[in-house]
Amino acid sequence: MTKDAFDIVIVGGGSAGSALANRLSGDSSVSVLVLEAGRSDFKLDPLIHMPAALPYPIGNRLYDWKYESEPEPYMGGRRVYHARGKVLGGSSSINGMIFQRGNPMDLERWAADPGMESWDYAHCLPYFKRMENCLAGADAWRGGSGPLVLERGPATNPLFGAFLEATEQAGYPRTDDVNGYRQEGFAPFDRNVHRGRRLSAARAYLHPVMGRKNLTVETLAHVTGLRFDGKRVVGVDYVRGGRLHRSVTAGEVILCGGAINTPQILQLAGIGPAEHLRSVGIDPLVDLPGVGSNLQDHLEVYMQYASKQPVSIAPWLKHRHKPRVALEWLARRGVGASNHFEAGGFIRSNDRVDYPNQMFHFLPIAIRYDGSRPAAEHGYQVHIGPMYSDCRGDVLVKSANPYEKPALRFNYLSTETDRREWTEMVRAARRILNQPALDPFNDGEISPGSDVETDEEILDWVARDAETCLHPSCTAKMGTDELSVLDPNTMRVNGVDGLRVVDGSAMPYITNGNIYAPIMMLAEKAADLIAGNTPLEPLDVPYYRYRDESPLYPPGDPRNEMPTAGRREPPR
Repeated sequence: MTKDAFDIVIVGGGSAGSALANRLSGDSSVSVLVLEAGRSDFKLDPLIHMPAALPYPIGNRLYDWKYESEPEPYMGGRRVYHARGKVLGGSSSINGMIFQRGNPMDLERWAADPGMESWDYAHCLPYFKRMENCLAGADAWRGGSGPLVLERGPATNPLFGAFLEATEQAGYPRTDDVNGYRQEGFAPFDRNVHRGRRLSAARAYLHPVMGRKNLTVETLAHVTGLRFDGKRVVGVDYVRGGRLHRSVTAGEVILCGGAINTPQILQLAGIGPAEHLRSVGIDPLVDLPGVGSNLQDHLEVYMQYASKQPVSIAPWLKHRHKPRVALEWLARRGVGASNHFEAGGFIRSNDRVDYPNQMFHFLPIAIRYDGSRPAAEHGYQVHIGPMYSDCRGDVLVKSANPYEKPALRFNYLSTETDRREWTEMVRAARRILNQPALDPFNDGEISPGSDVETDEEILDWVARDAETCLHPSCTAKMGTDELSVLDPNTMRVNGVDGLRVVDGSAMPYITNGNIYAPIMMLAEKAADLIAGNTPLEPLDVPYYRYRDESPLYPPGDPRNEMPTAGRREPPR
């Protein structure tokens, strides 16, 4: 007989949901149900677990919600495709496996908002460390015994070495670890890859505890609504396998659907901007204008170059090589065992910003993220984009139908600051990619090409060619202002009892870099808030600040005394 009452129902078995299920079910007296709309992440599924196969789940209905934006007014009216994981592990089962915490000053920005004082870097660092098993070495900044095993990219392809040397020739510093003392600079990246396989949140947190008697996980379970007693959530309605309608009673419901699904569920339940809800036939229960607003994301383009030398990984994508790639991957080695985003970095594009606002991901092939045909037999590229766009969008349901996808409006390129940073970004990337270190490989720019030079031409190219980094966030933010949805001390939805949100929608501002790591930190910290545990003690450790002349390396590092350790500012 299927149980129909649980202490906690977690809606969404993705990144945050997997972490919460692990931590909250650690109390054997608490029964936990996880409802995941997608399928299971089967252990033998190579499209999930082979790192190099990462393009294949995107656009596939068996793994991907397959969202797209409304016509974007500043991008020629085109719709931008948005992949979101519809599988156990959520987007951590289909993402690029790049692990980046962001900059410590991201969290200082969070904590500067009223009521958010406990979300500063000192209070969040212990949770970053608790979740990490950083194989490059634990220290004051990095954890060494958590469930998320992090391998540092080997970056042994000669293109990586040339790229990193070129960044120094262009005037940018190297850093030991973009997730440690200093984010600014270039280095090999941490990755959610362990022994040649993707290590998703589900594999790190959920599968190891599946045997707990107080934990139930249901896949193919599409939540269609919340059940209320007055303004208290008391249960969840869902459809299992597309046919079986079920309801469960819950002592508490935690939404972990992400920045798109979570505001959709809230709005379908009557929690959101009342005027809009009435316009689509939904009776408002709680007027919360911030539900679905404040949508933020990172946009990126690929700057691609042809290579004179046959050193890229492009030939391995040919059909005749795929059996060998598969066999080597089964032995946990070879081209299939890497996500190939093994190095990159962060820079400040101008002196008006206090910490890095531009991101670079280097890849030893010239190809689109969707796995389409390589742009050259041999080539390389950097994924680039601004990190702190002040563009804001929204997520709004179109009707009361829980199966109809909501309208997504990002308003990319809609602000002067965003457009200026894009032109700075492209010019900074060209300055790096045309340094002497890359001369032995540089056979000319493929994309955007030499005919794209002026500010207007650059922005036209970005509008035509840019893709999302797949970092939607901030649509049900923590805080205390009029657009806040969540109490930052409890993660409870304002105006409703028995309902919390823990996922990327809870972030007040997007972080600098890929957002998987900060979402996992948020879930770890929220688990203690929900369980009533004593929070981990804050850690007051230094981090690099450009404005206050912090040392280039951690305090006490002898390299700070070397003449070459001075600041190296890029040319303006």
